[in-house]
Parts: sequence; C-alpha cells; structure tokens
Amino acid sequence: MSNQLGSYLSTPTKQKFAATFRIVSRFGFWIQLGLGAISAIALLFAMVSRNIGVQTGNAGIGFGIFLAIVGILVLCFRVYWSFRYRQLAKLLQLPNSDLHPRREDIIQVLQIGLIVSLVGLLLAFLASEVSVVVLLAKALAEPQGIAVYNRQNVIRSLDILVVLANVNLIGSHLVGGVTSLGLLEWLDQ
Repeated sequence: MSNQLGSYLSTPTKQKFAATFRIVSRFGFWIQLGLGAISAIALLFAMVSRNIGVQTGNAGIGFGIFLAIVGILVLCFRVYWSFRYRQLAKLLQLPNSDLHPRREDIIQVLQIGLIVSLVGLLLAFLASEVSVVVLLAKALAEPQGIAVYNRQNVIRSLDILVVLANVNLIGSHLVGGVTSLGLLEWLDQ
C-alpha cells in the first residue's frame, strides 16, 4: 500500500516539504490544543464534582481519572512537540541552507512525536475502557425500573465527563499520530 501511495505522491522538495510541514504542524497543534483543553476542563469538572458531591467509594472512576491526567500530561508534551514541528518548518524555509536542520534530525523528531502520540493513545484508550466498564457495571447493578437506593451504583452525569475527557484525548493523540506518521511517510520516500 505504501508503494501505491508513493506512486501518487511526488518526492518532496525541501521547500515543498517545509511548506507542508508548517501547515500540517499548525493544524495538528491547534486541534490537539483544542481537544486537550476540552478534556482538561471536563476532567476538572469531574474531579471537582467528586470532591464536592457524595463519595461513592468507586475506585474504578478514580483510576480512570488518574489515567486521564497522565494522558493530559503526555498531551501537553505532544502539543509542545507539535509547536517544535512549526519551528523546524520555519528553519527549513530560511534562505540560508546552512541553518536548515538535517533530514535525520527531522525524521528523529517526527518519530519521537509518533511514539509519544501512541503512548498517549494507549493511555487514553485504557482510561476510556476503565471508565466505560465502571459505568456499565453501575448500570447493570440495579434492575431497570426500580428506584436506586444504593448511592454507589448511581451513574452521575459527571461520571460521563470522565469518558468525554478520555474520548477527546484519544482524538487528540490520534491527530498527533496521524500528522507525524503522514509526514514521516512522505519524507521517507
């Protein structure tokens, strides 16, 4: 499939790659920043509501929140790395070719970005799975149509914010991974 894709895409010149690199890095940066901000706000609301509201004693949601926090920290590094992409693209567009970064340096930076995105994607996926399993267990613990007397099994709407935060983290890390992988594939031709 890579060979088929390579036949449609021409080998990039340095200037063409630099222009595409700058556009893609800007796109990736803002998408990741936006989705990360939504995740952080949703997670903040979920954490504050857990501290203010009735404690349910459910460790699963707490673990999901912990994994989401780690995922957001990984995303913060990834957003910084996307900003670094933009700086490299600016260096590539300078008229003085002595200031241009080497191809190997760019490939290494893209590979690090891809690895960080994959780690973040794994963390966000695990956090989503834990959160959804906890919500499913709560929903199945009480028979349908009966008033809920056990506060531990009540699905609160703020518990769903944890799932929302994790899904946005998955999307954000996916955008970062796709941008790195796409640029790597194009540069590797």
